Amino acid sequence: MNPDTLLTGLLQTTNEILTSAIVVIAVSLLLYNLSRNRSNRVARSSAIVLACVTLPYVCDAFLSLNPTAPVYVSVLRLQWVGIAFIPAALFHLSDALLATTGLPSRGRRRRVVRILYVLSSVFLATAALTDVLIVPQRSGSFISIRGGELFWLYVAYFLVAAAVVFNNLQRARRRCLTRSSARRMSYLQLTILTPALGVFPFSALLPASEAFSVSLLLLVNLANVVVVVMLIFLSYPLSFFGSDIPDKTVKMELLRFLLRGPGTGLLALATIILTIDASRILGLPGEDFMPFAVVAVVLLWQWSIALILPRLERLLVYNQAEDESILHLQRLSERLLTRNDLLQHLEASLSALCDLLRAPMALVVTLRRDARKDTLEIIHSVGPVSLALERLQADWQTLQTALLEQHNGTAAPVFVTWETYQVTALYNHRLSPDSGPLSLLIVETTPNRLNRDEEEFAMLTGIIRRAALTVDDLALQQDIFASLEGLLPQIAASRRDDDLEYRQSAASRPVVHLPDKDELYEQVHAALRDYWGGPGITHSRLLDLRIAQAALNETGSPAKALRHMLQQAVSAHRPPGERNFTSPEWTLYNIIDLRFIEGKKVSEVARRMSLSEGDLYRKQRRAIEAMTDTLLTLEAQAQYTLPRP
Repeated sequence: MNPDTLLTGLLQTTNEILTSAIVVIAVSLLLYNLSRNRSNRVARSSAIVLACVTLPYVCDAFLSLNPTAPVYVSVLRLQWVGIAFIPAALFHLSDALLATTGLPSRGRRRRVVRILYVLSSVFLATAALTDVLIVPQRSGSFISIRGGELFWLYVAYFLVAAAVVFNNLQRARRRCLTRSSARRMSYLQLTILTPALGVFPFSALLPASEAFSVSLLLLVNLANVVVVVMLIFLSYPLSFFGSDIPDKTVKMELLRFLLRGPGTGLLALATIILTIDASRILGLPGEDFMPFAVVAVVLLWQWSIALILPRLERLLVYNQAEDESILHLQRLSERLLTRNDLLQHLEASLSALCDLLRAPMALVVTLRRDARKDTLEIIHSVGPVSLALERLQADWQTLQTALLEQHNGTAAPVFVTWETYQVTALYNHRLSPDSGPLSLLIVETTPNRLNRDEEEFAMLTGIIRRAALTVDDLALQQDIFASLEGLLPQIAASRRDDDLEYRQSAASRPVVHLPDKDELYEQVHAALRDYWGGPGITHSRLLDLRIAQAALNETGSPAKALRHMLQQAVSAHRPPGERNFTSPEWTLYNIIDLRFIEGKKVSEVARRMSLSEGDLYRKQRRAIEAMTDTLLTLEAQAQYTLPRP
């Protein structure tokens, strides 16, 4: 084969791949912007720019399939939807970016945006319906477009719009007060015109030719590579404008999206283009080998992402000092299990213990301490439970003392007899055994059955140790979740996506700034859950409310102030008359009072109110929502009654 022909074919294939790459990247970034910040002006205007880039390259990809001449000409004219509107879209984007620096349009720039869109519509209609702007021209079997009589008018419009867009970005960069925002605006200034240059019809300025020369193909491929790189580079700074999440999260989301979305699509598309026209690959026709190649490439790429993504995040997103903290968080998310998972693990240990000792029943019980009273709680049981919890609670301290005395630092389990049961301690492995057992494991058996040989006793020791670790994990994860439930509402407060509006001051009526209802709901739920102590009430942002500050002045204690405020909201939903646990009008009050203030378990409250547990959870959410609405009303009244400065 002629080397020039081979090189030309390779360059044409590369051009097809790069053209498809631009389409994939532009469409992906368009969908990415629309799914994240649809209410933000910068995101909306950049989406229009990406749409203008996408359509011409989609048309180029379609034309590479060599349709019939009438269809070919129609698609060439269809490209002008993007070509005609790209100057107006870029000016629209520059106006939105300028507004983010505190220089909103007073009406003039908005009118210019509308005028430019009207001019673009005129250019589109002219290109689609007449030959005065572009003229389709046939050269042998090749069809191209040439500039018409008014093509110079579009060129002037394009150049003027590009100059104004660049000047707007220069003004926006000068108005940036922080180094990071100025740096991002500089990136945008360098890349903002890349989409326009990528879709500009340079071929209309070239002489007619039946085929592309090697030098021209090299130039086209180089331009496409620049467009691909600049589109990716353009997406980076645009992702930060209007975002309500931290910079590192934006970088991580964009990196993962580019690798898993456009990256996967590009590799699959390139594999199809390279294999489908091949004559033979590994003894198979290219069309037959293509499905195998695509699947293999996609799987290998996903596997590669799983390997390199943590390293890329540490390299591009996190600094060295943050690596260890991020690794700890990743390991935490990998090791956490749900409560049901841990209970199933505990049930397996108890079942194995019953089988080994031939016991009909085994259970794990713990003592819950709060500010009001201590209560015994059965964590999990296997077999019918017949012991009296009241007597066990009365003898709890005696059993603990006996177990500690016999423990004497040994790693083997120690049993003491209580009534017809054998009791052993499950110690907290994060604390010293001298601090006392975390819980008690009770098995219905006799002391004689505990006399095992060495191998069976090792099995017994392993089962009890596994049960102790599971109970330890349950307690630890409960503390973690309790802390998160109290802290997440506070973290959410710094991530609110309130839109910034640039308006002149309104009338001087008092403005009531109430917290977001969803955020307040989470804080109220956390405070109720830790009503008698815990991070949900001791570190609650509910103290920022004016009604909480008023209660704080009376009580002098933040926790007491929040309890007083919550009790006030609960009392607002108490119906008049004698309390009834099954009456519908008493449902909301009873749920809050029994579940949180009295601290009763879900099963006990559901049984007392004649509800299923699922129905209780649904009504509990409505009750907390009602309390949240009451607190919002009280807060609004408190703010309206404040004296005006």
